[in-house]
Amino acid sequence: MLLPLALALSLAAPSPCPQDAGTPVPAAAETKWAPRVLKPSEHGVGRRVALPRSVGLSGAALPVAKPGEFTVYALSSTTCPLSQKYVPTLVELAAGAEARVHFVIVDPIATDAAESVRELAQRFGEHASVVHDREGTLARALGATTTTDVIVLDAASTTVFHGAVDDQYGVGYALENPRRRFLADALRALLSDEPLLVAATDAPGCELELSDAAPVASELTYHDRISRIVQANCVECHRTGGVAPFSLETHADLVAHAGMVRRVVEKGQMPPWFAAEPARAEGQPPTTRWANERALSAADKADLLAWLASGKPEGNPSHAPLPRSFAGEWSIPAPDAVFEFAQPESIPASGVVPYRNVVVETRLEEDRWVRAIEVRPGDAGVVHHVLVHLVDSELERANEGRRRRRADDDIAAEERLGFWAAYVPGQGALSYPQGFAKLLPKGAKLRFQMHYTPNGTATEDRTRIGVVFTDEPPLHEVRTIGVVNPRIRIPPGAANHEESATFPIPLDAVLLSFVPHLHVRGKAARYERIARDGTSSTLLDVPRYDFNWQLLYRLAEPLTLRSGEQLRFTAWYDNSAENPANPDPTATVRWGPQTFDEMHLGYVEYYLPWVPPGAKLPVGGGRRGGR
Repeated sequence: MLLPLALALSLAAPSPCPQDAGTPVPAAAETKWAPRVLKPSEHGVGRRVALPRSVGLSGAALPVAKPGEFTVYALSSTTCPLSQKYVPTLVELAAGAEARVHFVIVDPIATDAAESVRELAQRFGEHASVVHDREGTLARALGATTTTDVIVLDAASTTVFHGAVDDQYGVGYALENPRRRFLADALRALLSDEPLLVAATDAPGCELELSDAAPVASELTYHDRISRIVQANCVECHRTGGVAPFSLETHADLVAHAGMVRRVVEKGQMPPWFAAEPARAEGQPPTTRWANERALSAADKADLLAWLASGKPEGNPSHAPLPRSFAGEWSIPAPDAVFEFAQPESIPASGVVPYRNVVVETRLEEDRWVRAIEVRPGDAGVVHHVLVHLVDSELERANEGRRRRRADDDIAAEERLGFWAAYVPGQGALSYPQGFAKLLPKGAKLRFQMHYTPNGTATEDRTRIGVVFTDEPPLHEVRTIGVVNPRIRIPPGAANHEESATFPIPLDAVLLSFVPHLHVRGKAARYERIARDGTSSTLLDVPRYDFNWQLLYRLAEPLTLRSGEQLRFTAWYDNSAENPANPDPTATVRWGPQTFDEMHLGYVEYYLPWVPPGAKLPVGGGRRGGR
């Protein structure tokens, strides 16, 4: 959950922000991974595979191909999100395959539940064999590298294709339809005795550690050191009943998922935190600007990676930390009121789901002040993120009778009002200290902007929001506003296009947090303070923006902006073909509500020290501008 505001929250003005040394162009994002065509001979194509005699839940023998036949070994895992996305595709391919093609689905994750593997087998029925390769014997023999890898063998056990099913799903993106169907094209060529145009690719998925190389020696043990790192940084989500797809609560869990853990830790993708570290003078201790910073410390990261590269010793169980406990259904105190969808939203098994907007009536009979908020998805497995807005009655009346797709300015006017609550996996709650609260007006309506990501199984979602009221009006009202540029225009093929907007500060305001919001072409974002003399300093720099994590960055010490200063929000976009999440690199992209459109929206959470709570303020907005 989001950490509460720092207990040191006060009216005292903080120290001024340091002046920027420069404004570097953001580096290319490393948060996405799409299949890449590889040199076949360096990816196992052409080598003989020595298959084990039997493998699986019942020790069943593997199929024996006759001359002219082929066996497709498709890796999968019941706890890997990308594997699950590809299940419908593999079921369809297996059901439609010629008699000369045999499908074997291989789950190499030791800790995947046997019942889940049996359910996977039921989905394939008679069209494929499903084996639970707990020891990794078959996956290691095949040379598999991820849980979405596919290896095709001929009748002589020679690898003739090693790669991805297609490019529809990858790390950090999803397409409505695949652009390239690697496996289907390879099987078509093999059955026609034609050369393969692509015989090898990598396969984005959960990485496997199946090397026969001797592990590096390490004095670190799981119980003494590593379990504490994982407990502090991972198990809030990666636990039984948590929002993550698999648990990391035990030594066996971490060993089973070691390959993927190593990858995302090395690349800084987990724990999810993308703010650049503030510069500090040499010899000075590390500091943070953020109350809810989630990045691993340098020492924790080094020790975790060293242990993962070693033999992963378990150590003495008596050295284990005390178990971490978690709250029940709600992480906030028991809600005084819960508002939920009137009807469940149906989510398909695959594909891309456009944003859905669901309006929920509160039917409050009077204004209420809220000190804690939590958004709870009905099915966390398909809810990518949620932004909850208060529906402004004046804007609602003004938009009556308009066409369904309203003008950019109409949508931007709503966004300038800011979000009221938000959810991303692991961050669904907002709590405020005594004296601070948000207003929930009489008769308010809540508009849930839902971004769903299908996970391979059709399902339904009925998201809820719980609130805790205060008995007395607060000393300060927490508000949000968006720094918006609805006139963005991103040219076709542009790999590093820059857009910005500035917001003039009419009254002294105290900033609490930032939430940059871009869509799938967004690659970097920055908030800056522009002083009265025109000098600028960086408040938040996100050099690798990731659409999959709509993070809130909460200041450890609130920051006062003075009347006459400005707040600038700048974003960079990648509309090139090198961005695997890009729906169409040939399009000129403008503002719009769907992920194939774009937004330039820098949310800011703040309060006005000298304005009474509940006072009506003008909406305001951003002013477009360059640097």
